[in-house]
Amino acid sequence: MAAAKAKSDPVTKFTHFRVGGKNVKSMYRDGSVLWVGTTGGVVRYDSKDDSAKLLDTTSGLLSNGMFYVGRVKGRIAVGTYGGGLSLLDEKTGKWQTYNVPEGLGDAFVYGVLTAKNGDIWIATWSGANRVRGGDLDDRSKWDLFTVDNTNGGLPNDWVYGLAEGLNGDIWLATEGGMARFAKNRWENWNHAKGLGASYDRVKKDIAFKSDPGKQSVHHAKQKEEMGLKDVDVAYNPNYVVALAVDAKGQVFAGTWGGGLARFDGRRWTSYTTAEGLPGNHVFSLHIDPKGQLWVGTNNGLTRWQNGKFSKALTMTDGLFANNVFAMTSTADGELWVGSYGGVAHLRGIK
Repeated sequence: MAAAKAKSDPVTKFTHFRVGGKNVKSMYRDGSVLWVGTTGGVVRYDSKDDSAKLLDTTSGLLSNGMFYVGRVKGRIAVGTYGGGLSLLDEKTGKWQTYNVPEGLGDAFVYGVLTAKNGDIWIATWSGANRVRGGDLDDRSKWDLFTVDNTNGGLPNDWVYGLAEGLNGDIWLATEGGMARFAKNRWENWNHAKGLGASYDRVKKDIAFKSDPGKQSVHHAKQKEEMGLKDVDVAYNPNYVVALAVDAKGQVFAGTWGGGLARFDGRRWTSYTTAEGLPGNHVFSLHIDPKGQLWVGTNNGLTRWQNGKFSKALTMTDGLFANNVFAMTSTADGELWVGSYGGVAHLRGIK
């Protein structure tokens, strides 16, 4: 990948760089360096000199598909599509990979969270790992939580997101709803318990007609269990693909066609295009240093402010694409937005 600047928009002050025909799935800002996880490798982009370097299987990774990029135990870490969790020694350029033999639940890693107590949580497609004390090299410290061994406390083994709430509780976004692990106890919520908007509320505004249930036995079974087997569009409010917890402890869940759901500690409230959300498929959520929640959808980017959504930013405003899959920000308010094909850099946010 070669960084390619675009002309800045005079109002929103966007600049861009391209990643070719790839999706940007995750981003991590580290000083002047932006790490961009794509479906074709992880890119190290330095904004100081506009240089970019692609790290993929030729550098020692086991997969080019990236779901997660961040720091774990002081090292750059990537969660991959089929290649496990890999940590980079930036001095030597070598990767250390943790996979199923080391205790990982699955080679597909969608997210990583280092909790305040030092535990490391890893979201996989076969449950959630907890590495007690963050000791990745001690196999005895690895736990794996699944639907079976939690007696259904974890509602689905496909875990997509992790976040730490107040008092050290761990929130998990899954394909079967939301779960909370607190004081060694599990609690969960699905659409029947208030998660996500009903089909009647969103059926006139479903963006995608391609239904995963037609292509996957796994998804077909889910829809049948929900009584949605006759719904042949991309709608499943139990399918949570984005997660964030704010400083007040409010939990925000981005669903597959069921809009944005907010949990205030007592109940879930759902927001859709009828309430100003740009699109009912919420792909990414990000809380910036000011505590503001940014919501990336299939139809642009919005900010949640005082219980309302701001006017959506789209390609006409300077976004690289309307589908927003990843975000990160700096302390001074700059926002980086990842979509299919590239990254948009937004400056001067007020």
